[in-house]
Amino acid sequence: MTPKLQLADGTTENHKDLDSPVEVVTRFLNAMQEGDVETVIGLVADDIVYSNVSLPTIRGKDQFSKGARAYYRHHLGFQVVVHRIAGNGSSVLTERTDALILGPFRMQFWVCGVFEVENGQVTLWRDYFDWRSTMLATLRGLIGLLVPSLRAKFPATD
Repeated sequence: MTPKLQLADGTTENHKDLDSPVEVVTRFLNAMQEGDVETVIGLVADDIVYSNVSLPTIRGKDQFSKGARAYYRHHLGFQVVVHRIAGNGSSVLTERTDALILGPFRMQFWVCGVFEVENGQVTLWRDYFDWRSTMLATLRGLIGLLVPSLRAKFPATD
């Protein structure tokens, strides 16, 4: 099966080179969205560095694995729309909208990600986001608990 990347305009792209850095990042984000924690962990290197800029950095596969397993163990959901993805050598840049979901609570926010991929594994994952828009997304998520029609959702892609 050739993985397909869901793009913001609702189209998909087939990727044939399964080991290209762009394809590794695509598979990584898809596995996160599908809740496939074993694939997520399998796609990171032993010396992974994961950083949400301005938050503590996670270093090493053991620490990353603990965090990933805890995230999914608590039934948290993740969805992503990739607006842009570009690769240059081992570097991959993404512009995305991520959604974090817990039951009826859903928050969506813009993220720019930088990935480094070596030998088919992610060695660096650094996300940049705006605290103001993240706080507004949290507020909208809380309001959406009371008024479901105001819940954030991705546009239909059918």
